[in-house]
Amino acid sequence: VVARLTVATNYAYKDKTGNAVIETAWHNVIAREGRNIQGLEELKRGDKVYLTGRLRYSKYTGSDGVERVACDVVANRLVVLDEVESLQNEM
Repeated sequence: VVARLTVATNYAYKDKTGNAVIETAWHNVIAREGRNIQGLEELKRGDKVYLTGRLRYSKYTGSDGVERVACDVVANRLVVLDEVESLQNEM
């Protein structure tokens, strides 16, 4: 099973005036079920996950003729975080 999913990461900080700012970035992820990745069929929108992997860049030409670069995270480990303890026990 191969899954393509989108994962959001948040970066929180305070700006120069002390106001809290949260920046959200979206990442395209490709995960292939195997030894370190199980249960992809059960993933649903809003599930929290812990993942590690590598970045893969690819070039393509859009329908408008402009060459673009896409970046995907190719997961080599993905854990659904049902409970915070599940990740802490693995580390």
